[in-house]
Amino acid sequence: MTDDASVRAALATVGRLDVLINNAGILADGDVDGPAALRAFDVNAVGVVRVTEAALPLLRESANPTVVTVSSSMGSFWAVTNPERPESGMPLALYAASKAAATMLTVQYAKLHPQIKFNAVEPGTTATDMTAAYGIGRPVPDSARTVVRLATLAADGPTGTLQDENGILTGEPVADT
Repeated sequence: MTDDASVRAALATVGRLDVLINNAGILADGDVDGPAALRAFDVNAVGVVRVTEAALPLLRESANPTVVTVSSSMGSFWAVTNPERPESGMPLALYAASKAAATMLTVQYAKLHPQIKFNAVEPGTTATDMTAAYGIGRPVPDSARTVVRLATLAADGPTGTLQDENGILTGEPVADT
């Protein structure tokens, strides 16, 4: 998903697409410098653009096209500035900024393509390779439930949102589509 030709080639093998889930991401918890920022944004935000743009022609042919971008509440200004939220104490500058970009891309895509539902999801801290070093995270199936819920919304479902397992994150805007 960091290579345009690879993304185009992969989508050229797809005959039909009703749901796209953008789920690639890196933590980027090391040095905060230019090369690290380029890598974090290339995977966590630019990758969303690459894959989504390549998938749009197929999605436009679907009766109920849906795009779900796995983002993070770490990319929510509301969550990271709310002292009652755990995100407020986590100094993950590049991860948070790139996930904020991914969430904003979701909102903007919802405005650009109102015939397609675009939503971002905060899946909860999930036990993956990314969190293994910290020894944290719930089982993948628990987090996947929220992704699946958004991926299977009815045609009149919400768009342009950032949601977690409880619905739209409090304090987050909803796209005016």
